Amino acid sequence: MTARVILLLLLLLLGVAAPAVAQPTEDAVKAAFIPKFARYVQWPAQVHPGPREPVQLCVIGEDQFGNLIDRAAASEQVDGRTVAVRRLADAAGSEACHLAFVRGGNAQETRQMLFAMRGQPVLTITDSRAGATRGMIHFTVAGGRVRFFIDQAEAQAHGLSISSRLLALALGVRQRRT
Repeated sequence: MTARVILLLLLLLLGVAAPAVAQPTEDAVKAAFIPKFARYVQWPAQVHPGPREPVQLCVIGEDQFGNLIDRAAASEQVDGRTVAVRRLADAAGSEACHLAFVRGGNAQETRQMLFAMRGQPVLTITDSRAGATRGMIHFTVAGGRVRFFIDQAEAQAHGLSISSRLLALALGVRQRRT
């Protein structure tokens, strides 16, 4: 046997595997989801972006995404409109947002930011790192996968309508008020 054949057999016997494909991080998955949510939300006519205006996606408070959300938004189109990312330290100025990922330094800060946005037609998004405080869409990890809950009642109270296609993907839905 040649040295090459022996080496190949040895590698096979030792179980040398091909390099594993890198799995996206939890934050990368969330960053990819967030701009896509805009496709499935209907805003009131008075705040709906015009045909040439970008959809405003705001990251309010702590930014856990860095450029991940910028890259995801750059590749997204919503009815022919681009998605622009803005970063805000707090809820001041959030009335110009269409979607807002909200995360304070702790659960109380997140709750205060959401409270400051009450009544605004902004789709609020939170994650389980903020504790029990929830926006209209709330990310969690279940079975090792990033999933989300939807509070349709809260969205409706803010004048937003969420598509049944997105509701069908949710881990759970708090139904609309009648």
